[in-house]
Amino acid sequence: MSQEKTFKPYVAPEENVKEFTLKSILLGCLFGIIFGAATVYLALKAGLTVSASIPIAVIAITLGRRFFKTTILENNIIQTTGSAGESIAAGVVFTLPGFLFLSANENGVSNGESYFSYMTILVLAIFGGLLGTLMMIPLRKSLIVKEHDTLPYPEGTACGEVLKAGEKGGDFAKTAFLGLGAAFIYAMLQKVFHVISESPEYLTSQKNKYLPSAKLSGEITPEYLGVGYIIGPKISGVLVAGGVLSWLALIPLLSTIVPPDAVATQLVKLGMLSSLTDAGGVGNWSPVTHTFNDYSIALYQAYVKQIGAGAVAAGGFITLVKTIPTIISSFKDSLGSIKDKSNASEVPRTEKDLSFKIVIIGSIGLVLLMALLPQLPGQNFFNKLLIGVLVVVFGAFFVTVSSRIVGLIGSSNNPISGMTIATIMGTCLIFIAVGWTGKVYEPMALVVGGMICIAAANAGATSQDLKTGYIVGATPRNQQIALFIGAIVSSIVIGYTVHLLDTPTAEMRAAGIHHAIGSTTFSAPQAILMATLDKGILTFNLDWQFVLVGVFIAITMELCGIKSLSFAVGAYLPLSTTLPIFIGGAIRSIVDHKQKQRGENLSAEEEELGKGNLFATGLVAGGAVAGVIVALLTVNENIANGLKKISVEHGLSKIIGHGGYAVLGVLFFATLGFILYRIGIQKSKPLDIEK
Repeated sequence: MSQEKTFKPYVAPEENVKEFTLKSILLGCLFGIIFGAATVYLALKAGLTVSASIPIAVIAITLGRRFFKTTILENNIIQTTGSAGESIAAGVVFTLPGFLFLSANENGVSNGESYFSYMTILVLAIFGGLLGTLMMIPLRKSLIVKEHDTLPYPEGTACGEVLKAGEKGGDFAKTAFLGLGAAFIYAMLQKVFHVISESPEYLTSQKNKYLPSAKLSGEITPEYLGVGYIIGPKISGVLVAGGVLSWLALIPLLSTIVPPDAVATQLVKLGMLSSLTDAGGVGNWSPVTHTFNDYSIALYQAYVKQIGAGAVAAGGFITLVKTIPTIISSFKDSLGSIKDKSNASEVPRTEKDLSFKIVIIGSIGLVLLMALLPQLPGQNFFNKLLIGVLVVVFGAFFVTVSSRIVGLIGSSNNPISGMTIATIMGTCLIFIAVGWTGKVYEPMALVVGGMICIAAANAGATSQDLKTGYIVGATPRNQQIALFIGAIVSSIVIGYTVHLLDTPTAEMRAAGIHHAIGSTTFSAPQAILMATLDKGILTFNLDWQFVLVGVFIAITMELCGIKSLSFAVGAYLPLSTTLPIFIGGAIRSIVDHKQKQRGENLSAEEEELGKGNLFATGLVAGGAVAGVIVALLTVNENIANGLKKISVEHGLSKIIGHGGYAVLGVLFFATLGFILYRIGIQKSKPLDIEK
């Protein structure tokens, strides 16, 4: 029996519950603006983002229901609308600042600087956001509905459980909010007071006889622990396996055979080190001793990340090929719905999507607008028309890949930069094939990569939102309209925030620095990498051998019967990300084993609302909320300086040493994991499936 026939959403299709209302849209837009601005800051500063769907859902429950009397479906629309801001901001910041770092023109200014304007950023952000949502309309049924059991969409599922727990109240809400409270306290101790180390690590020396420059590390955050518990041991195990290959096999191997000067030269080529005679850069290069302070991260950025990008691109392509039958059937269903209007009224409310005509007309409209708008790079109409076509083609591909990736590991770990790298590489190769080489084409290639990055990021968030909607019984069409609104509104503020943060200080201007982005204040690591790849390919200066190593690693995994995309994502991401996720998955494995020993046979609904799952949901929500709050607070320089004063990291390190400080953090994380285990093995009361 198919999942479509057996699954029962929280709100039944025949129920008439308030959903798409003015207050839900306005509140969603407000949260989209706030979280979008916070994401811009965080991504420029550290090259990472925090998922906003669950924090917004928690806020919607605690504020919306109390002060605005919102229903569960209105709360879902609030988080759906608001989540667009965070995802679009991530795509924008990871790529579009790259305009500042393209090849210099005859005046010594970046060839793309003129396109780093508010209007260009606004247009690309809106177009990319709309594209990500458009392409998910025909994919919803195949990925969200038909694969409900095989694609967990951890944040979407967690968000749905948060919304349901808020409705049910009692023990359900209590367990979820207990996790949220524990995670929030833990995160405050970690991110504000720095009692807990954020990323303890053990690094062997470059001269180690057995395993040189190997690094074992973990971002011991509550949200990673919760995500690992939700996705389970199998997926988290494959993920961490990719990380083990990169950080405990490839990097020690490269450390043995590649001299430091060669690594430094490669980093200079990638723009991550100014020159061989200048100290600093990735890994903290010393031109005097010709060594790196952290040889592991230097090798990762110089070689392994390119290998990982090649693996992600190949894994994504393999995944797409394997899912073509499902995608074709989904598109056939969508086309059939256009022709057959006789039974439109018979379609259940929870299965009503926007018409497939919207996807076709919207895609054609985006291509034509990109060809006509003067804000976008291109020498003539046909140049821009090709850009538009490439955006739609790559968009259809990577939106599918992005949706599947976040279905496995969540939006916070979506390697959109890897997909963007693949897009830029593909675009540049097409340009070379038609004879478009030279500096003038670099901004055009970056536009394609930027829009795909935004579309892939928004598609990942959209998938999580649609999963949440599927669980709670929302109307897909209302969610899709809310996503369009959220994309447009948040893009207006995202572009403004980027330019606000790019404003140089008086000291910078005195030193001849015209952009704060790219300085030590806002390093924009992802955008610099994209620009470097763009220049490298169009000037025939890219190391294809590393990319192809990744491609064949993915093929090898697939031939061994392992899902290559999950493994490739693990190889691309830092081990510090996948290791704590794996720990969460391992705890879930132990809990499941204990439940089987007790002879417990839980239904799907009982598993979703089990104490362990609810507590893990709270961990994800609490950690994410705390991360966003800290990001918002640190935007203000005075507050940021104040937070530094209350940090106890220096004092603790002085008392117990740096090693002791790291061990203390691990003990805190182990304690949180033990609490998750104890709550997970508690017997849950039988659920009232009919609510």
